Amino acid sequence: MAKNVITVSRKYGSRGRDMGVALSKLLGIEYYDKDLIKIASEETGVHESLFGQADEKIRGSFFIKKSGAYKGIVEPPTSGDYTSDKNIFNLQAEVIKRLAERESCIIIGRCASYILKDFDNVCHIFLYGSDDFCVKNIAERYALKEKDAQKLCEQVTRERSQYYKYYTGKEWNDADNYDLCVDISRIGFENSVELIKSYLDIIGFKK
Repeated sequence: MAKNVITVSRKYGSRGRDMGVALSKLLGIEYYDKDLIKIASEETGVHESLFGQADEKIRGSFFIKKSGAYKGIVEPPTSGDYTSDKNIFNLQAEVIKRLAERESCIIIGRCASYILKDFDNVCHIFLYGSDDFCVKNIAERYALKEKDAQKLCEQVTRERSQYYKYYTGKEWNDADNYDLCVDISRIGFENSVELIKSYLDIIGFKK
């Protein structure tokens, strides 16, 4: 049986990682973001760099024409496709499922909202903000010029959207995929944390 789990999908620049940290401290549970790459590598024996290269992006334009690639089937180590991008996703998906079964936690991105869609006791959150808000946040965080931050935001947003579409067959920013959507640019970070915490209280979320 799955523990109580929160998935956080996020628009680039909407402070998704910061939200994971804040909710982790508030709820007293772990959050997993890029460290999922290391965990997946350790549990599967596949080099960490291969997970990193395929992390929330797809490679090759032919991928974009297809969708719904995730079927929950993992290729065996003897297969020539064991380290393919598609199987890398499948391996990471299995790690996400095991985490959800093992402990209450917060999982950032990586199509976790879809991977865990049939699990009980999982709350799916989508965090977003206006383009101006996200660009400003990225510019400040990485000391970039506004035009460079805008290009980066557009690139990462496009990659995440294509990644989600390819593996799930669904639109990444469709509210129907989530239990709660929060516009952080309208109410601010602290209020967003409080809003999410209030929602979790209403649905009876317990660690």
